[in-house]
Amino acid sequence: MLLYIDQISEGYVILITGLLIVFGALLTLSLFFKFGLPVMLYIYKVITKRKDKKIKDIKVEADEAFTGEIAAAISVAIHMYLNEQHDNENAILTIKQARKLYSPWSSKIYGTHNKL
Repeated sequence: MLLYIDQISEGYVILITGLLIVFGALLTLSLFFKFGLPVMLYIYKVITKRKDKKIKDIKVEADEAFTGEIAAAISVAIHMYLNEQHDNENAILTIKQARKLYSPWSSKIYGTHNKL
């Protein structure tokens, strides 16, 4: 009877320890995401000191020498390069069944569960 009570009390110790670890980790993570992460993001912005640009603030600089003929030549060159990477092959598949040779390593008669 005394051994049984010791096992129950040991089980409660393990249960309480596990619950404390899990809920302590959840509390720590929630506090980190609530308070620690905004502080880290603020420090990151202060360190980088970079002002975020909006799309309307970005100016597009156009090159007057870049014409439609140049764009067409570049696109044709890219198209030709991508098409030359693959060989032209026929789409006929030939499937031959390979003959399996006997191997004692895969034989079921030498299994470990044989009872003699």
